[in-house]
Amino acid sequence: MNRAIFLDRDGVINDNSKKPVNVPEDLIIYDGVGEALNKAQKAGYDLFIVTNQGGIELGHFSSEDLDKIHKKLEEDLKEYCSFKEISYCPDYYKNSKCRKPKPGMILNLAKKYDINLASSWMIGDMDTDIQAGIAAGCKTAKIGKINSEADVNGKNLYDVIEKILD
Repeated sequence: MNRAIFLDRDGVINDNSKKPVNVPEDLIIYDGVGEALNKAQKAGYDLFIVTNQGGIELGHFSSEDLDKIHKKLEEDLKEYCSFKEISYCPDYYKNSKCRKPKPGMILNLAKKYDINLASSWMIGDMDTDIQAGIAAGCKTAKIGKINSEADVNGKNLYDVIEKILD
């Protein structure tokens, strides 16, 4: 079985504090993200993004727009790492199994890629990310405000990857 790091996107990989990422030009990747993901991948972790993208259901952008955003993200980080898959939940109001805090995206990827969840991590900046990781059976890392349920807390992705690999 493989081990993985599941990453939330907004607030973990990229900055969405000033405006939502609805077009590729809005994507601003945080400093140190590439280096952090490179370290994790070299340590033997498969990398996945699991992101709530309710803006699709709300009509702010389309799944085609999101694909363009994710192509830019992968292009911007390709010298550092590659993602096995980017999974997203387009729902906002619907009672969906994929929208975090529900663990649907993580569980589907774990099954598809033969991931050992007990030796894998969910990294996020929201409590819902931590809840999804716990529900899926992962260890969890929280960026930003401390979450006492998370296994690791840190100020940014580089910080939590350092703690995970320590």
